[in-house]
Amino acid sequence: MRKSAKNLALFALVIVLFSFPIIFMKDAPFEGADGMAEEAITEINEDYEPWFSSFFEPQSGEIETLIFSLQAAIGAGAIGYFFGFMKGKRSYKNQIENK
Repeated sequence: MRKSAKNLALFALVIVLFSFPIIFMKDAPFEGADGMAEEAITEINEDYEPWFSSFFEPQSGEIETLIFSLQAAIGAGAIGYFFGFMKGKRSYKNQIENK
């Protein structure tokens, strides 16, 4: 299988995996893990009080989403830069060795 065909198949698999819950689970609540963990803890121990609270609470859900997206973009950029740098370093090393 050619590399481009393999990449296309992997991309199609990712699209299917992401779209499956949206199509077949339309009314399912997509909650975050923090809320689900809090519910589970209060079911186990009703007297539980959190020992830590956030020092910054965004004013709205949109701002919270923006901050989370920004954090994800910075992380993805750092990881992408690292892998690109390492690939370029390896490519340069191979180029020097072949001369």
